Amino acid sequence: MKLKTLALAAVTTALLSACATYSPPSEQESMAVIMSSFRDRGIATTDRLNQSELQKICTETGNNPPKAERERLEKAALAAVKYPTDGKWLGDYTQGERIAQTGVGMQWTDAPGTPAGGNCYACHELSKAEISYGNIGPSLNNYGKLRGYSDEIRKYTWAKIWNTHAFNACSSMPRFGDAGILTEQQIKDVMALLLDPQSPVNK
Repeated sequence: MKLKTLALAAVTTALLSACATYSPPSEQESMAVIMSSFRDRGIATTDRLNQSELQKICTETGNNPPKAERERLEKAALAAVKYPTDGKWLGDYTQGERIAQTGVGMQWTDAPGTPAGGNCYACHELSKAEISYGNIGPSLNNYGKLRGYSDEIRKYTWAKIWNTHAFNACSSMPRFGDAGILTEQQIKDVMALLLDPQSPVNK
């Protein structure tokens, strides 16, 4: 019995000693493990794992950077927004509805050059006619009807679609324009879905 007690004490001491000397992996070691789990496949390449300065800060702060840092990042993102080159905000809301419905593009199974969809319904309610939608993001039903159709609202909405980080530094919403997911024309069509009074979103 005495020997068993001594052996148990020795094992316990060894375990406690091991815990005391543990040090977490470095950032480089963690990234090496993450990178080892991915490989290039079709058009989906591992460079998508590379983070921007903003993304790194959000990761390191648990999506809660200090106020001054958050404001700096949002200001920089807003300053980089590219507004429509021809000054026209709205396209075709019927095309916008198709873009909102589809999630194709940028996947490893897609051919290069496949137009990407916005997959907006995965996170938002838009048209009442569509009963299948996510709720990670707020409802956008009656978006224009509730907010109005002013140039100020159009400019804000464009910037929000182009790069949502301009208003919420650590937002999980895709940067549709800034990241090159949607073209300018596609953004115009989504804008029309949200802000054309005749759009089903505003009925």
